[in-house]
Amino acid sequence: MARTVTPLSDPKCEAAKPRDKDYTLFDGQGLFLLVKKNGSKIWRMKFKRPDGREGLATFGNYPALTLKAARERRAEALELLAHGKDPIESARQGKVEAANARANTFGVLAKDWHEACSKKWSPGHAATVWRRIETYLLPALGQRPVAGLKTRDLLAPLKAVEKREVLDTAGRLRQYMTGIMRMAVQHGHIDTNPAVDLQGATATRKTVHRPALALDRLPELLQRIDSDTGRPLTRLATQLTLLVFIRSSELRFARWPEIDTGRSMWEIPGERQQIEGVKNSHRGSKMSTPHLVPLSRQSLATLEQVRQLTGRFDLVFAGDSNHWKPMSENTVNKALRRMGYDTKTEVCGHGFRAMACSALVESGLWSKDAVERQMSHQERNSVRAAYIHKAEYIEERRLMVQWWADYLDANREKHVTPYDYAHRAEQNANVVPIKRA
Repeated sequence: MARTVTPLSDPKCEAAKPRDKDYTLFDGQGLFLLVKKNGSKIWRMKFKRPDGREGLATFGNYPALTLKAARERRAEALELLAHGKDPIESARQGKVEAANARANTFGVLAKDWHEACSKKWSPGHAATVWRRIETYLLPALGQRPVAGLKTRDLLAPLKAVEKREVLDTAGRLRQYMTGIMRMAVQHGHIDTNPAVDLQGATATRKTVHRPALALDRLPELLQRIDSDTGRPLTRLATQLTLLVFIRSSELRFARWPEIDTGRSMWEIPGERQQIEGVKNSHRGSKMSTPHLVPLSRQSLATLEQVRQLTGRFDLVFAGDSNHWKPMSENTVNKALRRMGYDTKTEVCGHGFRAMACSALVESGLWSKDAVERQMSHQERNSVRAAYIHKAEYIEERRLMVQWWADYLDANREKHVTPYDYAHRAEQNANVVPIKRA
């Protein structure tokens, strides 16, 4: 017959005095208080493990761990055993997980994520991303274990940025947090990504497209460019920008060795050699991969005029004061303002790209892929991009840029629509017959 155990009480536990030898006071269901001869009192529990072996768990010292708390620990252990789990192993695993949680803070994961992503970023972009994380996210989240972060915790720093009306930055920070917490899921630190629900949680700025002239104003624009009284190199830069419709930095930081007049080709590298003291002068193609720009006869003629002015220098569009520095990023827009245009509402240098793209599409002559490649746009569909990333459509694009240059010439006196110009080939010595052939 099993011995009846009288449950312990707080007075009995408190009154237990040390003896010559260690002794135990039983509370039942395996829980007992071990009274050591040195006076310390320790809560322990005997149990049978799921595999049949004897187990002995230590809960803590009395009175730091009260009788009531010890019984709660016993109840937890019995519940684990009822589900076939070993309380000792569960406790050990809990300590490991707690240690991992303390070690795997948002700051640590952010650094790991940034290091992994930096391999595919330019050094300048990587520095910018980390500066934003360090400035806006780490003060609030850096020391927090990722396992304890909820969507509301991640939202707090975003709302602080939103209040400063830096809406673009808030959007980028949300993307960074999504990536960091995705890495936490992938590494097993959390089960679900709380940053996913941040989508739409902050305000976004309305997209403002760069101003571009309607194509029926081309005759006016071309006449004003030809009549510009500014610096000759500025007029030629504006003229070439319209002909090749590349981005401002791609034009400003251009070097003469990039241009092969024999092949009628300008190869913009993914990255250029940095010019000391000139911010962002390392920039090449925006996509950070070499971009081929076929050159029309008109573009080559313009470049020949530019060569007369700057051919002895490395930079194609050298600055006025220092030939080793490029012209200002505001040069083309300043010229347009001198011609009488409002560069915020009517047309700006970047708007030339929209005008060219519009005419090429409206002509109905050119494939979408060729136009997109000429514009140096990146394919957003990653699967499709895997198949077409090597396709340059270079022969079609050679015809395309020549057609655009001829179209501009056709608009010098009177406007003609892209469609009409494309479909009156018998009256114009342009590239359409070749394209249709």
